[in-house]
Amino acid sequence: MTWKEVFTSSIGKKLVMGFTGLFLILFLIVHVGLNACIWANDGGKMFNKGAAFMGDNVVPRILEVGLFLGILLHIVQSYILYVTNRSKRGIGYAVSYDKGSTWYSRSMSLLGTLILLFLIIHLADFWVPNRSHQWATGEEINLYEKMKDVFQVWWVVVIYILGCLSLGYHLAHGFQSAFKTIGVHNKKYNAMLTCLGYAYTIIVIGAFIMMPLSFALGWLN
Repeated sequence: MTWKEVFTSSIGKKLVMGFTGLFLILFLIVHVGLNACIWANDGGKMFNKGAAFMGDNVVPRILEVGLFLGILLHIVQSYILYVTNRSKRGIGYAVSYDKGSTWYSRSMSLLGTLILLFLIIHLADFWVPNRSHQWATGEEINLYEKMKDVFQVWWVVVIYILGCLSLGYHLAHGFQSAFKTIGVHNKKYNAMLTCLGYAYTIIVIGAFIMMPLSFALGWLN
């Protein structure tokens, strides 16, 4: 398969979706792990140290660029696959959409659009102000205090919870689909991947939802 076919053929598109999906799944583990430092309840010291490490070192910054490229490629390919699916059957995620499929597995494009809107809001709330301040002063903002301020507004908390739920439904299907797309698909592994995917989704999304709630309900100082 040539590089051109990777981005233009149906198999290539599915492989790109699968590998970029796995990359994003790994990123969420790092992201939720770093954010979980807020529960040290030490006024944000541990969390801010972790955030500073991620922002000041070369490797995390390079990975950050790769992350944005991966997200962009994942989004573009998902919409291309959606349009192709409308005209040709059988192209898309590795899972077939039969009568027994779940509603979220048939609504990946809609959920992906909701997640994209949520991502834009999230970047506007945290990444853009932080990077702008860093470029201007050479220092990061106090992200813990920023989180505390943002999550004092109830409708913002609601938006974040809805965004996390949309991401959760997307992951519930995308996790196992990504592995199936790259060839990990047989009776021996299907049940394990399904259980692992649901466990991953519940833990990661549950943690993300509890973060704004922890600030909003005053559980953190």
